[in-house]
Amino acid sequence: MTSAPAASPPTARTARPVVLAVAVVALLAACAASVTVGSRAVPLGELWRVLTDFDPFDGDHLVVRDIRVPRTLLGVAVGAALAVAGALIQTLSRNPLAEPGILGVTHGAGFALTVGAALGLAGSAVSQLGLGVVGSVLATALVYAVGRYSTLRLLLAGVAFSAVLMGVSLGIRLTSPDTLDKYRFWAVGSLAGREQTDLTVPLVAIGVALVGALVIGRSLNAVALGDTVAHTLGANVARVRTLTLVLITVLAGAATAVAGPILFVGLIVPHLLRRLTSGSVPWLVGLSAVVGPVLMLVADTLARVLLHTGEVPVAIVTAFLGGPMLIWVVRRYGAGSL
Repeated sequence: MTSAPAASPPTARTARPVVLAVAVVALLAACAASVTVGSRAVPLGELWRVLTDFDPFDGDHLVVRDIRVPRTLLGVAVGAALAVAGALIQTLSRNPLAEPGILGVTHGAGFALTVGAALGLAGSAVSQLGLGVVGSVLATALVYAVGRYSTLRLLLAGVAFSAVLMGVSLGIRLTSPDTLDKYRFWAVGSLAGREQTDLTVPLVAIGVALVGALVIGRSLNAVALGDTVAHTLGANVARVRTLTLVLITVLAGAATAVAGPILFVGLIVPHLLRRLTSGSVPWLVGLSAVVGPVLMLVADTLARVLLHTGEVPVAIVTAFLGGPMLIWVVRRYGAGSL
């Protein structure tokens, strides 16, 4: 566990808008690459024609409108949700190596999908989405009921409960080949094929939760200093902690239910941005919401072109990108400064 950083110096406050501007430019470039790069390359100039003069008989136009644009929007939403959820759990736990799955969100979704597949309830993408969200919510609620009186107890309850769910889910899948078959598609962690489902509900839920995370950021500034200091500053620690957990569950649960388990985005993005924000939780949340989609879209674009025989699951690419980045951060700044 680490203590919250000190108040940010004037130079850090001045640099934040510059970092945000660079991040927005990088996001626009990543969106353009996501729409134009793939097994069927689309010229960048053609993108403007798709938006202004759509031709339903042009193959490039159909690929962009029906596949690339929805997939890019999904990547933006999932990347922002996972990165912001990671920023919130790291701030709440005062542990820069925490990530959303530590509260049981990922394994709760996986367990619900496994049980649903075994009972024949996971036949469609919509039913899988519903099962994933319900599983995430129930798992986090149970973890919170056990560990709500202490952040350390909350994290330990999350780790223990996740291990139990993972073991039970694995046992069910090993005894039921059909269940393993249905679970395997979701478990790869990919954006491919997900853009064809109705994403209205999860995208709206993620959007509302992102706004809520920005609003609660100022209160989390006080809670990050410790419960005693937060009480002294007039913060309602129990209410802030509960609202933060709800936001983490909605963000990580919706993203995991839609795209499957994708690691490192919720860990590495806020981890790298913390030094740039110098202790400001609202800035950490805002920058995470921009940089998270950049990492997700870059990984998804690479996933399309790495192999000639087909796509690589984006979760594998994020692991290859995130692992070395995390090692570099630890070596560059030292484990003691984390």
